[in-house]
Amino acid sequence: MGLHVIIDGYNLIRRSGNLGALDRAALELGRDALVDRLAKYKRLKRHKITVVFDGSQKYYFPGPGFSEKGIGLKFSRHGENADGLIIKMAQKEREKAVVISSDHEVCRKASLFGAAFMSSEEFLEKLEMTEMMDAAGDDAADDGWSGSTVKKGPSRRLPKRLRRVRRKREKL
Repeated sequence: MGLHVIIDGYNLIRRSGNLGALDRAALELGRDALVDRLAKYKRLKRHKITVVFDGSQKYYFPGPGFSEKGIGLKFSRHGENADGLIIKMAQKEREKAVVISSDHEVCRKASLFGAAFMSSEEFLEKLEMTEMMDAAGDDAADDGWSGSTVKKGPSRRLPKRLRRVRRKREKL
């Protein structure tokens, strides 16, 4: 099962120090820098990635959805916001979706459809770790090893739904 990572674009940009600084200078700079970082991440992790942005009549966007450097970009239309679009995508993708947002309401609604979620701050940490692994050329971290050989037994086991969510988050 391939994961579809759905990212709340401006939420992620504004939670990052260097992306946020570029965003304050110009929206396009922040978006372009995010796409560049995600393209490197996708090259290593191979997940389908879609970044959703709030659209506006002030700026020209080439359409409601297109791709740049292998990263899907979607802009909400007039009268629609990115949060609603993210929830619709999570509803469509269900178990395959991992929503990246620090908006608790978006994460809660996406989880109702079976999607996993992660805060923007957590994903930024994963993104930075992946970039450091890429720079070091370390591919041993993704050897399939998942932890201890100590058996936990059913009394300590998480419910099945939470185990699935945890496995999806670990793949990021």
